[in-house]
Amino acid sequence: MTEDTLDYADVIAQESARVADALAQTPLTAQVPSCTDWDAADLAYHLGEVQDFWSQIVGNAPAGPDDADDTERRPDDELVPFLRGRTQALLAALAAHDPADPCWSWSSTGGTVGWVLRRQAHEALVHRVDAEQTAGLPVGDPGAVLAADGVDEMLGVMVSGLPAWATFTPDGQRVRLSATDARREWVVAFGRFHGTSPTTGKEYDEECGELVGGAPWEGDDEDVTATVSGAAWDLDLWLWGRGNADGLALVGDRAAIDRLRAVIVDSTQ
Repeated sequence: MTEDTLDYADVIAQESARVADALAQTPLTAQVPSCTDWDAADLAYHLGEVQDFWSQIVGNAPAGPDDADDTERRPDDELVPFLRGRTQALLAALAAHDPADPCWSWSSTGGTVGWVLRRQAHEALVHRVDAEQTAGLPVGDPGAVLAADGVDEMLGVMVSGLPAWATFTPDGQRVRLSATDARREWVVAFGRFHGTSPTTGKEYDEECGELVGGAPWEGDDEDVTATVSGAAWDLDLWLWGRGNADGLALVGDRAAIDRLRAVIVDSTQ
């Protein structure tokens, strides 16, 4: 299996079912280790709410979120069945469209149903990890191809992707990430983005990171401040704050690696 043959709808179906199955055997008051403000009930509602929102967005495409209804929270004992139902609604909406069809997105990298497919596949994957950790179950490895795609999606979508009206000024600090089993690598540059939103008039001058390199494995000594390397799944878990760096090799300026973590936290709130 390669990135070109990933079936994102199948990932959504399988990973969402694993979330529901794990939470069905867990006290709904159990704390989610990676999100200490959440319990298992909050996790079930969150993923169900997200999937409900995107089922409406895709179903109403290319209309935007103003046409989406708010998702009312169910009683706790109804949340796992609610999640299962919202997964099916999302999959049905996605199946009714071609991935190339236009669709609203909050990201400058989006704009198609295919973007939603990929984003929701990794949303389900990371919350499956949450559910298994909450339930005290072993966290299953999805395989190097999907995990590497998760790294790519995190860095290219969640961290990067400035709007067209913004400019990026790098400051020279860069971190390379290498997925040794998938033979892929990425380079993130740090700097600031500047610009004025044409819709709100708000002026921005903020720190950010931008993906400036992403290619099949090259293995060369790129001009970077630090490197983080290891198995793709270890990288994906670490980037999402669902795993520590014990299985990763950290080389170079640790402050640059800590900066990457800080940018990710800010980008995924």
